[in-house]
Amino acid sequence: MAEMTEREFRAISKAIGEPRRFQILRHIARTDCMACSDLRTQFPISAATLSHHLKELESAGLIDTERRGKFMDAKFRKQVWQGYLAELRLLLTECEFVTPVAS
Repeated sequence: MAEMTEREFRAISKAIGEPRRFQILRHIARTDCMACSDLRTQFPISAATLSHHLKELESAGLIDTERRGKFMDAKFRKQVWQGYLAELRLLLTECEFVTPVAS
């Protein structure tokens, strides 16, 4: 994956900052392809709320969705997640070189 932009990094951070959404992402990441109807049975939320969470994850680039008639599948974009983790590691590395300011 090409270097992640600041905008992409912030979008992912915002998307996974919501605890339920992060749980949904983790559930999707455990499989090659997750039927949204299966997600519906795993999480005690309305279909509209689930749809909103999936839309946010897709907008952040973390999942792809594919329609199969009236059904929808979600696929985890592992490469995007790995790019995000690489950016976090870079941030950590940059922080290690910062000298604390004495008070």
